[in-house]
Amino acid sequence: MTRPSILLLYNQPVLPLDHPEANSEHDILETAEDTYQILRDAGLAVQKLGIHYDPQPLLDTLRHNKPDAVFNLFEGLATQTGTEVSVAALLEWLNVPFTGCPSASLTFGRDKVRTKHLLAAAGIPTPNYMVIESLPAPPWPGHWPVIVKPVFQDASVGIDQESVVTSPRQLTERTAYLLERFGPPVLIEEFIFGREFHVNIIEERTSSSGRRPRVLPVTEVVFLGDDKALWPVYTFTAKWHEHSEEFAKSDIRTAITLPPQLQAQLEPIAHKAYHTLQCRDYARLDVRLDTNGQFYILEVNPNPYLNSITLVDGLKAIGRSHEWWVVEMALAALERGGIVVPEGVVRVPPSAAPV
Repeated sequence: MTRPSILLLYNQPVLPLDHPEANSEHDILETAEDTYQILRDAGLAVQKLGIHYDPQPLLDTLRHNKPDAVFNLFEGLATQTGTEVSVAALLEWLNVPFTGCPSASLTFGRDKVRTKHLLAAAGIPTPNYMVIESLPAPPWPGHWPVIVKPVFQDASVGIDQESVVTSPRQLTERTAYLLERFGPPVLIEEFIFGREFHVNIIEERTSSSGRRPRVLPVTEVVFLGDDKALWPVYTFTAKWHEHSEEFAKSDIRTAITLPPQLQAQLEPIAHKAYHTLQCRDYARLDVRLDTNGQFYILEVNPNPYLNSITLVDGLKAIGRSHEWWVVEMALAALERGGIVVPEGVVRVPPSAAPV
């Protein structure tokens, strides 16, 4: 058969390199290049396309050189985060199959408030919360401390040590800052003390040619030391600034094995959250386990960072490679477009075959 064609779509960064949030955007270029090489070496006919403010190059490609499927790495523009949803919706409108979560799921994932409403309505444990659209803020009815978050940001943008507050005055000050910096609304959430986990879920092929979600071995973020001046929070600095104290004190321990009773408690919660937000192919949950042994879903991240060590090591722990997963997602998108690739036409690159 003719080699299936894949359009590798990603967002061209729009922030200058000296912008304080540039690191969270520019890493897409390395991810796109790595993914391109995997798909090419697997035997697919792949082309790359990076877009930013003007979607016309994408429309032109889909009109004049329509691929069999799109490998969607478009994360949205840093200055217009909702464009992540727009691109997925455009592909759906044009009936082009693509990898990853559909536009509805991406909409939920981009909106922390809507996610909280859905989790709470589905009976999925999530910390108590309230939403502030403007000041003055209503009284917080729950326990202190709370964490204050911008609703429409991801990659920990807007999360720092000042995000955790312990009094009404601090709550008003932090809310005023986020309203001015990012606009309304602002999410107020009860701070959960305890262990923090990143829980990746992938949809694994079954013997019946279907696919079902599987929870990978989890990653724990361990906050080192007893520095009372630092809240145990995985902030933007801890995530992206490699030479910072917070980065050094946030130890990422991948593919850990939870005790059976905790794993048995986590898995149904994770599956329910995945399905409630209509995720597809893969997603990551940010979870806390409190001192009483109760899991809480903090956030659901559709289409998480594809090259993340948490995902890569989770795959390794079940005997799979990152390259295998990239190829599997491409095959899943092709199948959604009605193309079932015969065995042997597309292969995981031999140098990175599953162990």
